Amino acid sequence: MLLRAHSPQTTTFPLPAIAWRTAGPIAAAVVVTLLILSPFYGYHRDELYFRLLGQTPAWGYFDQPPLTPLLARLSTELFGDTIVGLRVVPALCAGLLILVGAAITRELGGRAGAQTLAAAGLGTGMFPLVVGHTLLTQSADFVFWTTCLLFVLRALLRGDGRWWLAAGAVAGAATYNKHLIVLLITGLATGLLIGVGLAVRGPRAVFAERWFWSGAILAAVLAAPNLVYQAVNGWPQLTMAATLSEPINRIMFVPMLVALLSMGAFVIAVVGWRRLGGRRETRPLAIATLVTILLGWASGGRADYVAGSLIFAFVAGCVPVAAWMERRAARRGAVWCGLLGTSLIGIAVALPLLPLPALGYSPNEVSRESVGWPRFAAQVAGVQRTLPPGTVVLTANYGEAGALNRFAPDVPVYSGHNELWYQGPPPETARTVVAVGLPPAKLRARFARCASAGAVDHGTGVPNEELGLPITVCSEPHTPWTTGWTDYKHAS
Repeated sequence: MLLRAHSPQTTTFPLPAIAWRTAGPIAAAVVVTLLILSPFYGYHRDELYFRLLGQTPAWGYFDQPPLTPLLARLSTELFGDTIVGLRVVPALCAGLLILVGAAITRELGGRAGAQTLAAAGLGTGMFPLVVGHTLLTQSADFVFWTTCLLFVLRALLRGDGRWWLAAGAVAGAATYNKHLIVLLITGLATGLLIGVGLAVRGPRAVFAERWFWSGAILAAVLAAPNLVYQAVNGWPQLTMAATLSEPINRIMFVPMLVALLSMGAFVIAVVGWRRLGGRRETRPLAIATLVTILLGWASGGRADYVAGSLIFAFVAGCVPVAAWMERRAARRGAVWCGLLGTSLIGIAVALPLLPLPALGYSPNEVSRESVGWPRFAAQVAGVQRTLPPGTVVLTANYGEAGALNRFAPDVPVYSGHNELWYQGPPPETARTVVAVGLPPAKLRARFARCASAGAVDHGTGVPNEELGLPITVCSEPHTPWTTGWTDYKHAS
């Protein structure tokens, strides 16, 4: 067990050696595998959106902070404007998550066996693979979340307050990717307050320590531009949070929480949470884990929003489970079979391994929304090119706009969805539009003439959000675009 320190010069028992020979190759193998599979299926709608937003960097957007679109821009600049180039960053994030997870296990006293178990569980977990294959906001968020927890853990276990400064820096930087780090900060504050007198040197000592408040101030200073953007723009994140909160999320929260890694990993996470709660040094982190998960459920958000807490509990659980495994060979076989065996379905679902006809039955929405975009763009662009010069395309969502920007860049495209609405309406000279996915009845109320141009057929047969949507050609809008653009604004 680690001893508490009495000064910044940390006094602890030596930590176990870093399991580079196992955790390192696992992380490398995951990164390589993700890069090899990166061209399969195709762009996800969010990736197309991030690529589009990255063309106009900003301090923030209506529906998100600036980091992920900026990563999309940097990826295409450094590695090429291809799907492989765009997916280098999420693959690296997956590898880094594995190493950070192993580092947390080591910090809790886990030797090579525990670190290997943690690395293998994360490397085969369904959602780490999903966000490692596709550039999503969660790709970097998992790394921010777990790194912040690692530094907090070091501050508590080592008694070295300088780690609060590191945790504050990570928390502040995380706000540029997603604002969900606020849930973690709330959980940590709650855990420290409830655990008064139970953490290393007691939360009273933590709250009285200048390093703790220095870390908090650093986090606030780094996050300040995000706060300013929100205030100046009418707090759009609150609008998005209300939009994304759905009753079905609460119903599916627990099943999705179990499925995020695997059934075997979830059992280990429960063991880890109990282990954290059983040690006075880590009890505040056990409370924080529970609080963040409950906040995620109560807010109506998806389970993956707080997956960082589940990951933390899992890698913590690898320490006692690995110790239990070492006593008998049969136990080792049972744990490894239970962990990796329950991961097989998740791996098949998370990675682009299923044939297209099977995607209609897959619970992985990311895969279903990653097919058919080139065919979609060609179909819509084909309609637009048969119409008079100046005809624009009006899309119902950002994925459609992003697909046209990627695969038919000569076609002028506009959308009222999320941030794209703020990028402005079509020019007043646009008297004819090709509307994709918008209800024809509403279009007829806004234009003098409308006619069907068919329905979306992306050529894969996969039943996703695009298949069968109406394509409508409309001309002569009743009101100028500058005054009628509000009617097209919607968020989701």
